[in-house]
Amino acid sequence: MRAFAALLRAEAFADAVELFAPPLRAGLPAEVLRLAWATETDGRGGVTAIGEPVVQPVVQPGDEPVRVHLPVSCADGGFTLVTSVGADGLLYGLRLDPGEGTTWQPPGYADPDRFTETDVLLGSGPLAVPGTLTLPVGPGPWPAVVLLSGGGAFDRDESGGPNKPLKDLAWGLATRRTAVLRFDKPTFAHPDRLPADFTMADEYLPPALAALDLLRARPEIDPGRVHLLGHSMGGKVAPRIAAAARPPVAGLVLLAADAQPMHLAAVRVARHLAALMPGPQTEQLVETLVRQAATVDGPGLTPDTPAESLPFGLSAAYWLDLRGYDQVGTAAGLRPLPMLLLQGGRDYQVTVEDDLARWRQALGDRPEVSIRIHPEANHLFLPGTGPATPAEYARPGHVAAAVVEDIADWLAGRR
Repeated sequence: MRAFAALLRAEAFADAVELFAPPLRAGLPAEVLRLAWATETDGRGGVTAIGEPVVQPVVQPGDEPVRVHLPVSCADGGFTLVTSVGADGLLYGLRLDPGEGTTWQPPGYADPDRFTETDVLLGSGPLAVPGTLTLPVGPGPWPAVVLLSGGGAFDRDESGGPNKPLKDLAWGLATRRTAVLRFDKPTFAHPDRLPADFTMADEYLPPALAALDLLRARPEIDPGRVHLLGHSMGGKVAPRIAAAARPPVAGLVLLAADAQPMHLAAVRVARHLAALMPGPQTEQLVETLVRQAATVDGPGLTPDTPAESLPFGLSAAYWLDLRGYDQVGTAAGLRPLPMLLLQGGRDYQVTVEDDLARWRQALGDRPEVSIRIHPEANHLFLPGTGPATPAEYARPGHVAAAVVEDIADWLAGRR
């Protein structure tokens, strides 16, 4: 990690990615690492120091990879690099955590005296993932939801900087008498064990289906009132999980669920960021994504297409799986399944115009489907004012109370 830190300080990004394990190297090429580093450091007045690596204690000796935190000090604040180091000394994951020096605090609408939390394990084998079951106090039987986090290597809380939106939801809903099960994604828990042909279906379906089974087997849960709640990519994949679930789920809650094809949305978001932070680095990122998105759309995409020529360095198998999945059409085919769709009006990643409009066209006339916009909410459903920017995610906040109330009231009505 000291060698990696020195390369970052020297802005030798091409050399820095040589320390990545192949999956991370494919997903985080040098130009993307350069842009992410510049965004964090330039916005904080430049790097003044990089501290000593802090190794997170392992649960059992020999556990791999080891999570390491690397503090970065800047003229105006700082942030933390969080990475996973394997037994081979290579980096298997990397996250820039802008929440350095801040910790999550419970939202005002959560009452920890009204629920308990228990650790669980979902699935078996090398990709089994840990999770947390949050149960209201009392015998029940309670309605329940399985939470599905967005795209990326997220933990069960969907942690990013000082914010934990899925933990906000879990504590808020449990306070309102709904059981909640959330879990670490395999990309977070086991970044060194993922096969080369790993897909979105592999990423979500096994743990989500195991979570549904676990909830239905609990005496405190009403097995006929178990739902899926997905945020962002979690909302995209929720209809696919519902289609595979046996017995059927009781309903879907989709929060900022993307409907525009992801490779096209990536170009749109990159152009939005380039307008906020104009310069050669962002222009190069847009050009790269445009070229890679054209490869995804083109007839030449095959299982042998190298990940380096595709958006985010995800494998050809991942993109072929995505290209063959129509989340809106799948949701429409689940009729008459009750659904609640919530959208933030200030969200620039999943938008009212590009995404919610597609859901409305397919589902808007169905009596079992409710669609609501929270005008003040960003992509994480944190309230704010003015145009949303990436810097907003570095500020502590909580999922808006009105969003939690919408979901809790809707779930309470599903009897």
